[in-house]
Amino acid sequence: MMLENISQNKVAEGWHKQYRHSSRVLNCDMRFAIYLPPNATQHTPVPVLYWLSGLTCTDENFMQKAAAFKSAAALGIAIVAPDTSPRGELVADDDSFDLGQGAGFYLNATQPPWNTHYQMFDYVTQELPSIIEAHFLVTDVKSIAGHSMGGHGALIAGLTLPEQYRSISAFSPICHPMQSPWGQKAFSAYLGQDTTQWRKYDACEWLKSRKATLPILIDQGDADSFLAEQLKPETVLAAAKLSGSEVQLRMHSGYDHSYYFISSFIDEHLAFHARYLQST
Repeated sequence: MMLENISQNKVAEGWHKQYRHSSRVLNCDMRFAIYLPPNATQHTPVPVLYWLSGLTCTDENFMQKAAAFKSAAALGIAIVAPDTSPRGELVADDDSFDLGQGAGFYLNATQPPWNTHYQMFDYVTQELPSIIEAHFLVTDVKSIAGHSMGGHGALIAGLTLPEQYRSISAFSPICHPMQSPWGQKAFSAYLGQDTTQWRKYDACEWLKSRKATLPILIDQGDADSFLAEQLKPETVLAAAKLSGSEVQLRMHSGYDHSYYFISSFIDEHLAFHARYLQST
């Protein structure tokens, strides 16, 4: 696997770097960003937090806006941010912002034309971690987090593959995509009309029948314009109660859906993950 380093910046005594590579899983070139804390550049392998971003985002949004580097450097945690979908001239797309390129929804599409490239679940949980662990000074210890569509992706990845992660966190996640217009549109296109195929990508459906084994932290602003129609955080608590799962949901007065909200609480999320990433 060849990685092309397309940018790098020293920050908080560590390094933020962007890479391009050819993805076997997605059948196209992909880009990701990685932050390597100072100890990872001094011959000490570090654990990794994978961050999944939301609709319309790329690898750049979190890295440029979340203000996470100082805490990541102090805690000795690498951060990896993939793109939110496959991209390119040959990759299927849609004119709307909530379907197609920039809106991969972190699932494995089964319906044409999407299934040729849109295998984001396998990319973020299998191919990308194998690349990161082969090319950088990191361990195989990892946690996962995300925002909005990426919060949905983090919940699904962690709930589905608890043996791969230590902890899960999310900002403003799409908690119940089967009951969200964004989720319904994406699932219909990518997975078809059989809603039984949707359930494995819905955190609430998972939690209704299975007990979560990983610690889960969710932060949500009560001034989020998408709160009632798209995000529905109350549904994840109701589902968790059915299976006896523990989910920590924190509501924050006055905060919206933006990176102003994320940057206000990202240090607490990094500290949350550090407790599990650094435990034996």
